[in-house]
Amino acid sequence: MAKQDRAVRTRHALIHSAAEAFERHGYVQATLVDISAGAGVSVGALHFHFTSKADVAASVEMAAAVRLRRAADQAQRPGMSALRRLTDTSYALADQLRHDVVSRAGLKLSGDGAREGGLDLRREWQDFVRSVLAEASDQDFRNEAVQPSDMADLIVAATTGIEFLSRRDPAWASPPLLSTIWRLVLPQAPQS
Repeated sequence: MAKQDRAVRTRHALIHSAAEAFERHGYVQATLVDISAGAGVSVGALHFHFTSKADVAASVEMAAAVRLRRAADQAQRPGMSALRRLTDTSYALADQLRHDVVSRAGLKLSGDGAREGGLDLRREWQDFVRSVLAEASDQDFRNEAVQPSDMADLIVAATTGIEFLSRRDPAWASPPLLSTIWRLVLPQAPQS
């Protein structure tokens, strides 16, 4: 059992180290030597767990997806209005991005054109926003002048813009700025 525990710890260390390398250097410039050194293991040990850099990147991306989805799920409670669910989820995801390198790197990898395939985490966010606004239009979003699909596009653009800008300045993903955006974009939404 100790060998299995050590293998799991090594794999997690490699994923964390890879996330740091991908965030710092990008997918193309990050090397397996950087990743293994950051985890304190040899390149051979890395190859025991992963077949290639693409395999490592896919694992970082999947770990990020799990963490981001978990944060989104935890922000939702039974009986919440759709707009409250949307705003609370955005705060939870922003918090995750401020504090977790794996989430940041996975999202960065998800939009990296240098890689084939992979997850599309931004598309998942867009689908979530559209779904919640469609639900909200029946519940508590009463604005005939604005189509829910147009509002969804605006929210996705604003929130993904925040994610991009926060890479250089974490203040962009701060709760006060997010509150300002929600107050301007959806004044009828409950504020956190």
